[in-house]
Order: sequence, then structure tokens, then C-alpha cells
Amino acid sequence: MSVNDHHQPSPPKKFRLLMYVIVVVSILFLTLLLWIYRSDESFQSWTQYYKATTKPQMTAQPKLPPQCGTGQIVSQGQKGSLVAVKKSKTLLISAYQEHRTANNEVRVISVVLRDKEETYFCHICCQKHLYFSEGVSNLNSHHFWFKYGAADIMCPVPSGCETPSHIAVTSAADDSEDILDNEFFEVKNQEANSVIFPYNFTVCLSTMFDFTNVLQLVQSLEMMQLLGVDRVAIYKTSCSPETQRILDYYTHKGLVEVIPWSLSRFLNVSRGWLPQHGPGDLHYFGQIAALNDCVYRYMYQSRYVALQDIDELILPQTVDSWTALLPLLENKYGADLCYLFENNVFPNTMKLPPPTSQTLPQQSPSWQNVPGVNILAHLYQEPPLYGNTKIIVNPRTVFSTAVHKVLSSQKGCTLVDRNIARMYHTRAAIQTELKPDQLIYDDRLLSYSTRLIQTVNTVLKESGFLQENSMQ
Repeated sequence: MSVNDHHQPSPPKKFRLLMYVIVVVSILFLTLLLWIYRSDESFQSWTQYYKATTKPQMTAQPKLPPQCGTGQIVSQGQKGSLVAVKKSKTLLISAYQEHRTANNEVRVISVVLRDKEETYFCHICCQKHLYFSEGVSNLNSHHFWFKYGAADIMCPVPSGCETPSHIAVTSAADDSEDILDNEFFEVKNQEANSVIFPYNFTVCLSTMFDFTNVLQLVQSLEMMQLLGVDRVAIYKTSCSPETQRILDYYTHKGLVEVIPWSLSRFLNVSRGWLPQHGPGDLHYFGQIAALNDCVYRYMYQSRYVALQDIDELILPQTVDSWTALLPLLENKYGADLCYLFENNVFPNTMKLPPPTSQTLPQQSPSWQNVPGVNILAHLYQEPPLYGNTKIIVNPRTVFSTAVHKVLSSQKGCTLVDRNIARMYHTRAAIQTELKPDQLIYDDRLLSYSTRLIQTVNTVLKESGFLQENSMQ
């Protein structure tokens, strides 16, 4: 056997060994790629979701961290809680679980550009999973012809999700693939309570801007408490330092919740109720959106909710409190209706002496140094004109409301007989052509005056107003 013949088998052995190594490495590499692909399944699903041209199906993505991971969680009611939807003319305000519709849904209260149709995607966190659905926008029919209006974006919730914890809404125009980069709202009203309520009567006041009327604010809040109100929600854009001192006082006492209302950072809001009364893109600082938010915010916290302004008081005529009034209304008109109260304007621009047979109560002389209007000094009203009304309602029956009436509810509305209760509105005159002798004297407010003066003096003293003014 030659030398060459002796070494002929060696090359095939090395070749076979090399091929074996290549095969093993290839298998390991392919296994690694498959593992990476599968571990990144959620990213692949998101990419397909946004690139799809057909309507996306509701799916759950597993292996997500609690509360949708790295997304920023928005705390409702805090500064900066409003969220502008990227590549959209939409502003998100708050999110509430809706228990009363046929399908389980999350209602996202929003402000939208009325003449632009948008397609929305809802991203719902539930039990450490992320669900997708397409949102449907329902525009509030009262917008007073401004470019923007309040709306509800309804987001379907899958049957496997009982309590959605957080939600984000995006526009179909946004091609971003990083969903968790969006801001997620906490979904409120996860439990539907209809038996025990922390509050009996809640008043929703919207909206407060450039407010300086300290005395009337204190008088109104004290009158509300005499009537039985135990919670007041105030949607505030801006106010004077003196007003803020009063708000801080009542917040500390537990009566008032101040909701920062910063729509003016996003939109050119109007100070008037019609475009011709004030330039802007949205009615009266977004009042309708605020009222709808308040209804849902207190839907399962308060037995009744009143929707009114700071300078308005709903006064019973035959009883002394709302606690006694509501059973009368329910017996006369039926339960769970929205009760509408006739507006009666008491002009604060003129002071008239009482009739000779009447005497006004003695008031603290220090009040004259407190900024604002003294409602006890304006007891003459304009002849009533039926028009604007304000509302007391069981919030659990309401789906959508406007300023002066409920738009959609499980029950209807009824106008309350003015001899049972009516609204006292102390403000600038509306019927400016009236002469003093055409005004009507109404002293109903005086039946509360003794208690009102005492409580107002206490508040002004404890908040530092009487002490400061007496030193001047």
C-alpha cells in the first residue's frame, strides 16, 4: 500500500465532521430565531394591528406587565389629566365603565372637532392583558354651534374582561407601533353601587374662570349645606387668590372637590354661550363636557346630583331642605326623573328697599369689605320667563346631559311647579328694560337668613377675611 493510499480516508472524515458542525450550528441558530420570534409575539401583533387595512378584531396580548407596563397612567382630576390624541382633533377627559348598556363598554368623555370623522382604537388593560377594540364616537347634540363639542367615545370590552383597569384611545391616523407609549386613563365606576352612597346630594358647578365673587361663593356654599348638600364639585380654570383661599378652606372641610379644568391649554375656549357672544372654538370653557364628567364621577357616590351654576340656588317653597323636597317630587311626578326648576333672575345691579312691612336682617358690617355680591341684599326678581332651567337628578338614570336639560336617560324630565320649588339666580339683569317698579319682591331667602349669616361669619372668620378686613 502506498503512502498516498494510506492517507486517502482522512479528507472524507474531516468533511463529515465539518458538515456535522454546520448542521448543529444551523439548528441552534434557527431554534434561537424561532424563540426570539415567539417571545416577541406581542410586538408582531401590534405591528400587524396597525398595518391592517381591515377592521381590527378584539384580541388579548399575554405576558404584559401590570397596568399596561411602561405606559403613563393618568390620574383623573389632577393637573394635566387631559390627554390630546395624537394626530387627531380629539381631547380625552375621563373614562368610566358603563354598566347599563346591553354590552359591557368603557365610556371615554371627550371633546372632538364636530365636522371631522375620526376612527378610534381603544386599548383596554384587563387582568394583565391588553385588549383592542374600535371605538365609536357619539357627539353631544348640544354644542351651541361651536367648532368643537363634547362627545362620548364608546369602547367595547370583551366578555373575558370583567373589570377593565386602564384605557388609552388612539387615532387610526397615528401609525405609531409603540402602544405603551400612550397615556392610559384609570377606568372609574368599576362597581355599580345603587344602595349605599357616601353623599346624599352633590352639586356640580361648572365652570369657574377668573372668579372673584368671594362673598356670594361663601353664601351659596353655606346655603347649599342648609338645604342638605354634602358635596360640591367645582370645575376650576382660574380664580383670584381670595377665592382660592375659600376653596382651600372648603376642600379641607371635605365639602368641596376642586377639579382642575385646563381645556384652555388645548383649545381656544369661549367665555360666552354662543359664538357671537364670545370668540372661541368651544362653548363656555367646555361646560357641557364638565357636567357630563360630573354626572359619571358621582354616579355611584351620590344619591342625587344637581347641575347648576355658582350664582344659582334651588329653593323649596313649602319645605326647608332638599332632603324633604325630593320625596315630595317623587310622589307627585314619579321617581328617578330629572326634575327641572324654573329660572328666576334677581338682578344684582340694583338695590331696592324692602316693602314698608318688611325689614331686612342685620348683617355683619365686615361683609362690605369682602369682595363679591351679597345675595341677601337683592330680593327683587324679574317677572319669570320660561326658558333656562337647572336640574336635580338620580345620576344612575342619565346617559348624557346638556346645561339646561338631560338629553338621554332611562326616565324622562319634568318641570317642577314653581310653587313647590324654583331657582333663585342672583346675577346681572337679563330683562334690562324693566323699571324698578316692575320687579317682584320675594323674601323666601330670608327664612334662611339667621342661620346663613351665622355660618357665613364663621367661615369668613376662620378663613381670615373678617380679621384682615377689621384691621384695615
